[in-house]
Amino acid sequence: MQTIEQASENREAPREIEIPAPTAWPLVLAFGCTLLFAGLVTSVSVSLLGALLALSGAVGWFREVFPHGDEVSVPVVAERIRVTTERRIVERVTVPAYQRAWLPVHTYPVSAGVKGGLAGSVAMAVLACMYGILKAGSIWYPINLLAAAVYAESLKLGPTQLYTFHADSFAIALGLHIVVSTLVGLLYGAMLPMFPRRPILLGGLIAPALWSGLLYSILGLLNPLLASHIDWPWFIASQVAFGIVAGLVVIRHSPTPTRENLSFVIRAGIEAPGLTPPREGETRS
Repeated sequence: MQTIEQASENREAPREIEIPAPTAWPLVLAFGCTLLFAGLVTSVSVSLLGALLALSGAVGWFREVFPHGDEVSVPVVAERIRVTTERRIVERVTVPAYQRAWLPVHTYPVSAGVKGGLAGSVAMAVLACMYGILKAGSIWYPINLLAAAVYAESLKLGPTQLYTFHADSFAIALGLHIVVSTLVGLLYGAMLPMFPRRPILLGGLIAPALWSGLLYSILGLLNPLLASHIDWPWFIASQVAFGIVAGLVVIRHSPTPTRENLSFVIRAGIEAPGLTPPREGETRS
């Protein structure tokens, strides 16, 4: 008895195969349908012509399919099959020797921004208290003004009540001052590497000037009562003190290289041959 492999080898492949014969009737049917719908926006005669062509195309196509489909014979072209062998080759991940630099190449850690923001908040609080004692005559005046930025009850305080202590206003002003100072310190930590030669110029002059100018232009629309009580020279001085102290604290930390300059496979933690040197006694093929 012959096996299946032997029977398949003895069987000769057909030299010709039959496929459906090409016909133009589907195109006639499609063109007739197009004219049929085009007549809806043009003329009835166009629709009548389209209906006639669509009917002719449908009948002609039907007669070529039923009862027996028209077929043509085409020769079979044998495909030469190339036998390939599998070899044991270790694929290595290609890592470019040089990666395009993403600026800044070095940046400060997050902890540096937090420490700088907290240190700057102390400097700004000292100047605010000095303003309250020297200009307003009460240390609680700037604290109540700061709380009035987000606390509606502080806005209802009378002129004399702004100079007295209020526990709720003090708690809100303290929390707001710490949160905003920390966020601005983080922003300073991210921005200072953009000015590596003059970091204090950015932190102590440029950023406070931009921030103070923005507040001066919009605070009259957001909170007119608060804008009328702010002493802008002292406010700008406190912002400059914050920027200088925060910048000095941030630049005392050692900048770390950014991981964007490493290749993607290394940043993703992919372990593959070629990324790390072989261990002692290990050979790679």
